[in-house]
Amino acid sequence: MNTESVVKDTGPGDRSGGGNHALFIVVGILVLALGLWLGIASFGGSSKPAAPPALRAGTQLPQPRYLADFDLVDQDGRPFSLANLKGHWTFVSIGYTSCPDICPTTMATYSAVSAGIAKLQPETKPQFLFISVDPERDRPERLAQYVRYFNPAFLGATGEDVQLRALAAQLGVLYARVEGEVTAMGYLMDHSASILLVDPEGRLTAIFGTPHDSALIANDFLTIAASH
Repeated sequence: MNTESVVKDTGPGDRSGGGNHALFIVVGILVLALGLWLGIASFGGSSKPAAPPALRAGTQLPQPRYLADFDLVDQDGRPFSLANLKGHWTFVSIGYTSCPDICPTTMATYSAVSAGIAKLQPETKPQFLFISVDPERDRPERLAQYVRYFNPAFLGATGEDVQLRALAAQLGVLYARVEGEVTAMGYLMDHSASILLVDPEGRLTAIFGTPHDSALIANDFLTIAASH
């Protein structure tokens, strides 16, 4: 696997298994749209937030959304919570290490984005976080091997399903276990393939849907960071 080249997801491949992906996309968009509407409406008054800068690969939220705390473990078995995101820009995606297609592509995109940002502005160093939604199989040791295969600095996290679902809801992404597939892995995890960006204050600030273009994502990130 060549993780240094710029990669793109394929549109129909924005999934990892099962036939519910189109429904996931529609529901995910509705959940995110409702959250944005409620967040903006809650401020009231006549003032409006400044329009976010124009992006080429992603969508910046008009009003960044604060994330509630969560309780996961990282790839080394250490506690991982919202505190680990604060003070850093963090790219976030969900998936699982047995994923046959989307997750390796996303991790390769992470590698290319990281390299692209380093070339343009070395002092800007976001974190790259892969959250496994398959805690039954993805123990910390396995997660560590997976994320570090792509880059020793990449982060992995997982945890109890109740914690994962609560965090996924905050991020506006979805996942589900798919039984009955003919696969040596026993089951698949259908999940959203968006890459999310959390700002140093622990707020969801931008969403990058598929197809992913690492060069455009890197440039969009620098645009967002410069306006922060």
